[in-house]
Amino acid sequence: MNNNQTIEKLKTMRLGAMAQLHLQHVKDNRLGEMTCDEYLALLTGHQWEDRENKKIDRLLKQASFRQNANLAVINYSPERNLDKNMFVRLSTLDFISRKEGLIICGASGVGKSYLVRALGHQACLSGYKTFYTITARILKKLKLSKVDGTYLKELEKLIKTDLLIFDDFGLQALDNQDRETLMDIIDDRHGQKSTIISSQIPVSAWYEIIGEEGTLADALLDRIVNSSHRIDLKGESLRKEILKKE
Repeated sequence: MNNNQTIEKLKTMRLGAMAQLHLQHVKDNRLGEMTCDEYLALLTGHQWEDRENKKIDRLLKQASFRQNANLAVINYSPERNLDKNMFVRLSTLDFISRKEGLIICGASGVGKSYLVRALGHQACLSGYKTFYTITARILKKLKLSKVDGTYLKELEKLIKTDLLIFDDFGLQALDNQDRETLMDIIDDRHGQKSTIISSQIPVSAWYEIIGEEGTLADALLDRIVNSSHRIDLKGESLRKEILKKE
């Protein structure tokens, strides 16, 4: 079998990265530089790395982050009330493997969304299927899905996601449909998957936000709060700090 046939068969088997690297070595006349085992390891490693990179790109796209965020640039200044040791432990993502949650509260602009996106980005890099959403937006989408008959399909996607991130929870009170939808999501994910919630509203006021149905509010809060790590951010708005520098 000549090299052209080998390359075409590799492409047919969807081993494009391996085929491309082999072609380059053929063109450069470098096939004799390594043993057979070394060369096979090189081609295999290159194909593996290419697939992993494509998987990460796909996970990041599916996560629907509005902006990028990086754990390496987290601000741990004392006035933020962000315990570095705790957050570094969270960034190892052990809480995802343990099926635990995370709640981050704080005033507008203190960096809640950045923290949850940074953790979500790290989760994608680690191979976890992640989805980020504004709470009111996903509840509205699910409400409409009940009308067009796609509710169960959309719900299943959220339930199966390894890390689900609800940003800006509590900016508006929940109606009956919202409460039932949130319960559907949280109840099926409880103890099975990890959920991160960020909110401008302190947890102590969530009961009123969830609404009139006391039993349902109790059940939701029990599932959300009791199995979650907690961070309460303090300090001035980071947006104000940026404007001052400008």
